[in-house]
Formats: sequence, structure tokens, C-alpha cells
Amino acid sequence: MRRIGVLMNTGADEPESQARLAAFMQGLQELGWAAGGNLRIDYRWSPGDLARLRKDAAELVGLHPEVILAGVGPTTLVLQQITRSIPIVMAQGLDPVGNGYVDTLAQPGGNTTGFTQFEYTLAGKWMELLKEVAPGTKRVGVLREPGGATIAGSIGQWTMIQAVAQSVGAELKRIDLSDANEIERAVTAFARSPNAGLIVVVSAASLTHRELIITLAARHRLPTVYAYRVFVTHGGLIAYGPDNASQYRSAAGYVDRILKGEKPADLPVQAPTKYELVINLKTAKALGIEMPASVLARADEVIE
Repeated sequence: MRRIGVLMNTGADEPESQARLAAFMQGLQELGWAAGGNLRIDYRWSPGDLARLRKDAAELVGLHPEVILAGVGPTTLVLQQITRSIPIVMAQGLDPVGNGYVDTLAQPGGNTTGFTQFEYTLAGKWMELLKEVAPGTKRVGVLREPGGATIAGSIGQWTMIQAVAQSVGAELKRIDLSDANEIERAVTAFARSPNAGLIVVVSAASLTHRELIITLAARHRLPTVYAYRVFVTHGGLIAYGPDNASQYRSAAGYVDRILKGEKPADLPVQAPTKYELVINLKTAKALGIEMPASVLARADEVIE
């Protein structure tokens, strides 16, 4: 029996978590691996708690697995701080080169490889999508990781959004996702001026404060574009981003190759190949938005 670890920065009982894990397990089974048969899997779930995530990562490393799957958020960072020998496969790595997880995408070096969470050009599409569904939007609040000016992933996302915002005549406002009270104060103050909308970028902090962000967007009637499907299934307006289940299924392929002797240093980091557009028509109606036919025609999922 071979042994692997799975470190997730989400709750085990969340539907999105279960979908990602199911896709990973399906990928393993298709490659001949059976949990409890020829494969033992140790799981650790640390939803939005960095201290617990560090503890869980140390526990997993202490079990000496042959490879560890790193989920969304700071899982890769925490694991790399503990081990530089056990192979790590990122299912959703955010800017692996900028954050120092790998040397290059083509030749990662070290003990880490996997799949990036998104390409930076995606951030510009969020701005385009917001203007398409709410053409009157003139001011856009960008909800991002606290201290985003020093975080590689946040800088890249901001740069792409800013480029598109300038071309469509929209003014941007940074809103840091720090503690709940500060988020509520900042969004409330931003919403006082007319023609406002929000973009919630890729970040661990956005998932931590998911319910609050959705509630504030509804309360202040702010059209909002999200990077994650889970926001829309919980009441958000619209999301565009990678198909996360596909990412985890692909990650199973890299785990298989490492178990069969390949080194993470030699496996190139890959970008997502499948994206999904998800729309919540009930939310659109509540906001008084008539979803354009051109957007509905492109949707992969419409929640009514």
C-alpha cells in the first residue's frame, strides 16, 4: 500500500470541497488507485484558519507520505515551510513563480509542481463581464487579500483589472479583506456613491469572508463578479473562473506519475484548460438586472 496526504484550506462538509475531492478520487481510480486497497490517504481540513493549517501540515509531513496534494489557499506555502523533500502537487497554486513555489513553470525545480489557479488575463475578463451585465457601472471596488500590494498574485490581478478599467472609463477602489467589521465598513462607505459595482478576486481571504461579502453585495444592491463558482451557488450574481473539479482530477494524474517514480522538478506547472461561467438569475432579478442574452448564451450553469 502506498501513502499520500491531502491538505485542504476549506471545510470537509462544504459541497465545493466534496466536489473537488470526488474529482480527485475519480482521477486516482481511473489510474488504478483504490483508497484502502493499494493506497492510503490521510486528510487534513483547515477552513480559513492559518494556525490550524500549519499544525495540520506538520502532522501530514510527520506521517511521511510519498506525495501531498495541496488545495486552495496558502496550503503550498505552509507545506514548503515544513518540507523541501516530500513532493507537493498544487491543485490550485496562485502565481507559483511570483510566490517562489517553483523556479519556472516549465522547469519547477525543487519538490513542488501542479496546476495554477488561473491566468492573469482572467482578471481583465472580470472587469469586462461587470460592464457587460451592469453597463452603468462607473466605480468598481476590488476586494482582495490584505496587504495585496506586496502579494504577487494580487499585484498581477490588480494590473489586469486596471488596464481594462481604464479602457472602459471605470474608476477602481481597493478594498482589503481584513476583519469582518472593517470589510463591512469599507463596502458600506463605497456603496454610498452611485453606479458602483464589485469584483472579488482570487484570494483565500475572499473564501473566508464569503457569506459576509455576498450579504453586503445584496444589501447595497451592488452588481458583483466573483472568481469562484461557490459564491454564486450561495447567492452571488455571477462568477467566471476555472473549473475546479477539473483541476483536482488533473492533479490526480501528477500524483500518479510521482508515485510511479517521476520527480516534481521535472513535471511542468500547467495552467487551467477549462473555465466556467455561472449566473444566478434570482440574484439578478433582486438587483434589477436583466441579464444580457449574450451573457446567458455563454453560461455553463444558470441558477434560477
